[in-house]
Amino acid sequence: MFFGRDRELAHLEALYKTDEFQFVVMYGRRRVGKTALISEFIDLQHKPAIFFSAQEYDAPTALQLFSERVYEFFGLTNLPPFDNWPRVLEFIAKRAVTERIILALDEFPYLAAANKSIPSVLQNIIDHHFKHSKIFLILCGSSIGFMERGVLSEKSPLYGRLTSRMEIMPFSYLDSAKFFPRYSFTDKVAAYGIMGGIPQYLLRINDSRNLKDNIVAGILSKASALYEEPRNLLKEELRKPMIYNVIIEAVAKGQTRLNDIATKTNIPRDKCLKYIRSLLDLHILIRETPIGENAGRRSIYKLTDNFFKFWYAFVFENAELVEQGNGEALYDSTVSPVLSEYLGAYIFEDICKDYLRRINGDSNAVGIKLPFLFTSIGRWWGTNPKTRMEEEIDILAFHKKEALFCECKWTTKMMGADVLAALKEKAGLFPQYTSKHYALFSKSGFNAELKRLAAQSGDILLIDLKALFAPD
Repeated sequence: MFFGRDRELAHLEALYKTDEFQFVVMYGRRRVGKTALISEFIDLQHKPAIFFSAQEYDAPTALQLFSERVYEFFGLTNLPPFDNWPRVLEFIAKRAVTERIILALDEFPYLAAANKSIPSVLQNIIDHHFKHSKIFLILCGSSIGFMERGVLSEKSPLYGRLTSRMEIMPFSYLDSAKFFPRYSFTDKVAAYGIMGGIPQYLLRINDSRNLKDNIVAGILSKASALYEEPRNLLKEELRKPMIYNVIIEAVAKGQTRLNDIATKTNIPRDKCLKYIRSLLDLHILIRETPIGENAGRRSIYKLTDNFFKFWYAFVFENAELVEQGNGEALYDSTVSPVLSEYLGAYIFEDICKDYLRRINGDSNAVGIKLPFLFTSIGRWWGTNPKTRMEEEIDILAFHKKEALFCECKWTTKMMGADVLAALKEKAGLFPQYTSKHYALFSKSGFNAELKRLAAQSGDILLIDLKALFAPD
């Protein structure tokens, strides 16, 4: 089963059709679907490909297995393994002078760990052989830090040789919803808010069962594949996972500023910052600053992955209950009472932001159209100079003198005109924008008064769940 990735596939197909040397570096977090994407690309039109997925082999074993894969591709048998990497790569290059061949090296960081000269070997082969051939080279890796430092950075021997850089991101909320088409809009938001956009996690949702049953069986069970997933991922990437666990838990539970994280975890501030930087490198955390401002004291840290948010908010400290087989009781007592609050605080706003990005500049959009093409979008928070109170704008999108101010409400109550009035008052803090527009996102719709105001005005957009899930 393969969903989505239409843009990524189209990009790879366009490169492939050039019929000249291409070097694609593909990376992204584990389980995001990189291998599935490469396989789908190869399977389309049954392209000739040497696909080698590296594991934690020693150097001789890796070379032997790769040699066998190469011989198999060319239909050769009973030949000894190549004695070094330059020879096997030259062997491929000679046969790709007139024939288009995909060479995909999956989990490249494992290969480089076993043989640290591999990047330099590839650089030499590219310069003297591959660039004169029809090789379509793909280096793929899940270790984001290694791929960015060891392949993409200026210090890498491979720097400047790639023709395409592809960071494979988790699915959007809209693509994720394709995994559970029978769910209501509300349950689609909840499922995405818990599982995130990772294909292997989304496949765990069976939409013939209710959400609670899926979560209890798929996450809150000692026997489930996802029960220890975040913990295992950290073990693969980091030397001191226990320390990172408590930092991630603090962020998941709302401690988002550096000082608050350090206080909550009892880790000295300087050391805490060092650990946070490692989590930033792994794209587990992201640093967020009020839109329109430079990074500074008001910056906060957020988890990038919804499954990590959910797991560290509800599972990490309650592992003993799961171990005892009390997953359903944990859901009923701890998850269910605050799930709506969790979705409103951490998920719905990001979905609304993704929606605005999706329709931005879309002249063919059916239904809601934005009043202008924005170039920046994000959240804003700060102090109101008049009231000296902290204010927050869920989403602010702008371009030059035009701005779109947005409020996102995940509640069972219909949104009313009071929300619009409060948003307009906060918009008054931004006199630099001379053309102001408003977008209101609501889980439960809008009351008659607000609909009347929107109908009378040309600068108010009302967006409900049906609009959010309208297809492109």
